Amino acid sequence: MAEFKTVITSKHRLFDLHIKETLSYRDLIFLFVKRDFTSKYKQTILGPLWAVIQPLLTTVVFTIIFGNLAGLTTADIKGDFIVPSFLFYMSGNICWSYFSTTLHATSNTFIQNSAIMGKVYYPRLVTPIATAFSNLISFFIQFVMFLGFWIFFILSGGTSITLSPWLLIIPLLIIQMIILAVGFGIIISSVTTKYRDLAMLVTFGLQLWQYGSPIAYGLELISGKVSSTVMTIYMLNPMSPIITTFRYAMFGFGYFNLTYYLISWVTTLVVFFIGLIMFSRIERTFMDTI
Repeated sequence: MAEFKTVITSKHRLFDLHIKETLSYRDLIFLFVKRDFTSKYKQTILGPLWAVIQPLLTTVVFTIIFGNLAGLTTADIKGDFIVPSFLFYMSGNICWSYFSTTLHATSNTFIQNSAIMGKVYYPRLVTPIATAFSNLISFFIQFVMFLGFWIFFILSGGTSITLSPWLLIIPLLIIQMIILAVGFGIIISSVTTKYRDLAMLVTFGLQLWQYGSPIAYGLELISGKVSSTVMTIYMLNPMSPIITTFRYAMFGFGYFNLTYYLISWVTTLVVFFIGLIMFSRIERTFMDTI
């Protein structure tokens, strides 16, 4: 009697997350990554150059508005450290751009892919994973651009930027952003299959979240004006330790707190695990409610 490699059934255990099955669909993930990246820049004049232009223009606006006009600090800690404001804002923008874009795209997983999901079976986690990796291509383009400016300012002198062994933590920060964005995204996508109006709040919520993270200003602006309790609450935002640690690694100075960073990792893993459970439960019946 022949053994089936794939068995499709409506009976699932609570913690049956299909991780092994999802990994066996690596070719499909690659095809979705290619589809998402191609469709994103298809029929555009500049194509993938938009991945560079968008964060570049955003950084220029932040430098002018928040740096020059508002005069917000670009220091994460007190001291006579010198970092170009342009480089400071770009470091936060490329991280936030990847996180917010991936979260927003993942939150529409069921809605945007309902047509193909209703016709053919494949592990539904393939779609948010492919979304995360397709956006990762744009992030790497932006990161290379950032490295170009980073090297330029180092060679030009007049900054306190130094090479640090903390540069080795950058891949770990990228992995954390992927897990966090996908985790929040699949939680939202699981809820919006039934309550569509919640999807309208995602963009607004991300805007508030951005200003609640040390992107447009240095962490010293918060730490110097609030109590330790409020500071702790502020740093419970998992993106705050990610961004400050990213700057700490790239600049060789800044703010790093191991406790807050570990808490952000715990938060990231908890959000991702909750998202997997919700996603697994909703995918069985989403075609009836979408």
